Parts: sequence; structure tokens; C-alpha cells
Amino acid sequence: MPADSDLIVPGGEDRDVDKSLFKSLPERSKHEDFIRRAVDLLVERVVFGRTSRTSKVVEWTAPEDIKTAIDLKPRDGPVSHDELLGIMADVARYSVNTGHPYFVNQLFSTVDPYGLIGQWLTDALNPSVYTYEVAPVFTLMEEEVLREMRSIVGWPEGQGDGIFCPGGSVANGYAISCARFYYYPEIKSKGVYAVPKLVLFTSELAHYSTKKMAAFMGIGSDNCVLVKTDKCGKIDVNDLEMKITEAIEDGATPFLVTATAGTTVYGAFDPLVPIAAVCKKYNIWLHVDAAWGGGALMSKKHRHLLSGIELADSVTWNPHKLLAAPQQCSTFLIRHKNVLKEGHSSNAKYLFQKDKFYDTSYDTGDKHIQCGRRADVLKFWFMWKAKGSEGFEKHIDTLFDNAKYFLEHIRQRDGFQLVVENPECTNVMFWYIPTCLRGRENEPDYKERLNKVAPKIKERMIKEGSMMVTYQPQGDLANFFRIVFQNSALDHKDMVYFANEFERLGKDIVV
Repeated sequence: MPADSDLIVPGGEDRDVDKSLFKSLPERSKHEDFIRRAVDLLVERVVFGRTSRTSKVVEWTAPEDIKTAIDLKPRDGPVSHDELLGIMADVARYSVNTGHPYFVNQLFSTVDPYGLIGQWLTDALNPSVYTYEVAPVFTLMEEEVLREMRSIVGWPEGQGDGIFCPGGSVANGYAISCARFYYYPEIKSKGVYAVPKLVLFTSELAHYSTKKMAAFMGIGSDNCVLVKTDKCGKIDVNDLEMKITEAIEDGATPFLVTATAGTTVYGAFDPLVPIAAVCKKYNIWLHVDAAWGGGALMSKKHRHLLSGIELADSVTWNPHKLLAAPQQCSTFLIRHKNVLKEGHSSNAKYLFQKDKFYDTSYDTGDKHIQCGRRADVLKFWFMWKAKGSEGFEKHIDTLFDNAKYFLEHIRQRDGFQLVVENPECTNVMFWYIPTCLRGRENEPDYKERLNKVAPKIKERMIKEGSMMVTYQPQGDLANFFRIVFQNSALDHKDMVYFANEFERLGKDIVV
């Protein structure tokens, strides 16, 4: 097939390559036609052309074929506007269509129209949020949005502090940093040698970022103690307390427990109230990683899943996940007002002068470990304005309703076996059993053969582009599928489509 770049029709105002176009400023005479054509291409081919159910989720292409279709190598000389438009078309064509209704592979999906416009406005303004003088609107916008999120968590009058940060992994790292500084402020200047051996605790099914950040921050991955979970994926509180007492007996100092509200695979919500009681008993900071499940706080029907989150010292909450904001949109919320700033400030005089003509308390950048920082707040704020909290609630309720419908639908169909009978979030985990394995559960090689099924179905669905659903093993379980519902534009007919498609792709597989 020809590359999409071969199908681009030259615009009337395009020209041979103009080598004066290196200047980084839009000029109407030189750039307007190109920008308008580029926006038209985005709207027609990407926003609408790739989000219909009749389009493919992905046009699978081998690496060497992509290298042939797209000239990926930077060159010494410029290319024309028409060539640039062709490149745009090709990049879109060979990329995974994450906005497609049947992209249910990750904890993000869809293209929210209001979030998209907010993102475009962010890019057009190109701000960096560290001082009020450089980003006045976004500074105030962050303050209001973060205060409202803290209030939704349950902290009185939205007390505390918060930041937008580049991803939930970094937000979980902030929790480690803040907890460590809270108990041992001398670590900021004197380093890890000035404090006792610190240990932290999290679930064996928690996101890997907690362990990774423990290594990154010098605590050590071995000092991130993994706590057992039950069959539903929830942390075992008795095992947590036992491991805390063992660490104390070994001479270590427990300082942080990271609980999870919506685990990556099972979507499990740890029991926050008893965990908080353990943390209070041993004077340990409680962080709740609600990157995935935090969106349920917007629903009166489902916020009970996070009961006890108001007892946390800090929370990670990613609006780009369950609330469907564009990538990336992650927040770190903290109940303690000054810890972020005191723990991370460096008072750089070229940015944070104390003799400015305005109230410098609005210069918020010094509480971040970053300097330059994207205004991720705008797209989320714009969505919130467009939908209201009521709209977010309807969105969340629709996701849970779809997940429940899919769960009950496959429960009644031959060939589907659930991993977790009653999942709490919008993750549904299951095996698809092809005809060749049905009735053979007691044979010695059954698990080995079942383990090969999901990869074969995944290969078929990717090469056809009909949908995208991830699979994984877990502990001693054979590979199983995890379908995740985060797109509220799906309906019950789509749930039936998914089940039918698994049956079509997998029924005749022989392993």
C-alpha cells in the first residue's frame, strides 16, 4: 500500500522549499496556509477519521516497513510544507489509534474533545509554570483545581498542598520524598547518611513505581517491602503489620506505607481504614496511590471504594486515567501545607526573587523538583468546565455499568473463565478457552497450553486491527486478558462486540 504521504494534494499556496522558514515565529504570509491545512488534517484524519468503530485500532506494520514508509532520519536541509503534511499523515497512519473505541489495552484511552482543545490551547500558548509573572492564569488555575481535588479527597476545606507532575510514577516518588523529609528534615542537606535505615511498604500487586522510586532515591529496592495480597488483590493488613514489626526488630525505621486504590491489573482497592489505623499506631506516613481508581471519587455511587482516603497524608490521582483527560495529567496531593516547598526548595535567585512587585507566594515552582513544567492543568480544567462535576459523575457511572454488563455477559457465555469473580473497578480479567482445551482442565499440560492462548489471540487481533486488549500472567496464573473500560462513549452493544470478537479470534486456536 502507498504511504499516506503519497495521497496528499499540494495546497495552492505551497511552494518549493523556502530556506528562510527556519525562524521560530508564525508569520501569516508564510505559515497560515500550512497551519490551517495541518489542523484540517488533524481534525479529519485523526480526531474523527480514526475514532469511528469502522476504522482499525492499529495498522500493524513491521519496524523495517515503517522505516521505509517514513523517513525517520533528521536531514541537513528542510522539506516542503506538502512533505510535512505527508509526514503527519504517515505518522498518524502507522501509530496506534488510542482514541479508537476498541482500544482498551491500557489505563488510558479515547480522545476527549474538550481535553483535546485544552491541550491544543496549552501548546499554542507554550507556557512553563513556575512563577506568577510567567504563568499567571495557570498558577491560579492549578491552585483552584488542586484545592477542589483535595476537598473531594475529604480534607477539610481542601487543606494542604498539591502539584501537577509528569506521571503517576513521579507522583509516587514525591510521596517518598515528602514522607522522608517530614520525619527527617535534615536529609535535605545532609543526605541519607544522616538518617537511620529507612524502609517502606507496599502491596505485592502495587505499581512498580514505588519500588523503582525507592531505588532511584537511594533508599534501595530491597528496602521496599512487598506485602501479601488476598485472592482479590487487596493488601493483607495482618501481613503489613507483621512486616512492620519485623523491620523494627531488625533495627530499621518504617516511614511510609503506600496503599493502592485501583491496582493496575486487578483494579483492587486496598482497605484504607485499617491500613490507616496501622500507620497511626506506628507513626508512619500513609500514601494512597489512586492514580487509576481516584476518578471514582467523583461518583456518589462508587466513591465508597476509596473509603478512608481522607485519612491519608498524601494521594496520587491521575485524571488522564479514569476521568479520560488527555495524556498526561497527574497530580500529587498532600495534606500537610508546607512540606512540598520546604522539602524541595532551592531558592534560585534568578527565578524566585523576594523583592518582586507582587505577592511571591504565587511563585509555586520551587516546591517542584522540576524547573520548566508544562501546564497540564488546562486540559483538565477545560473538561471540568465543559462537563461539570455532574458530567464526570455520569462518565464514571457509565464506565462501571459497562464493566458490570461485560462481566455478566461473559459469565453466561461458553469459553470465558473469570480470574476474579467480582472485580471492584472497571478492569475485567478472564481467560478465553478455545475449543481444543474445553473439558481438559485436569490434564497435566493444561496450564502450559492455556498460557499460549492469549498471545495467539493478541497476535490475531493486532494484525487485523479489530481491537486491542492486553494480557499478562500473575503469580502462578497462566496468561489472561485484562480489558479496561475508561471510555464512556462505549455502550452495551460494544460489550457484546468484544465478547464476540474474542470468540471469533480464539475459538479455533490449537495449542
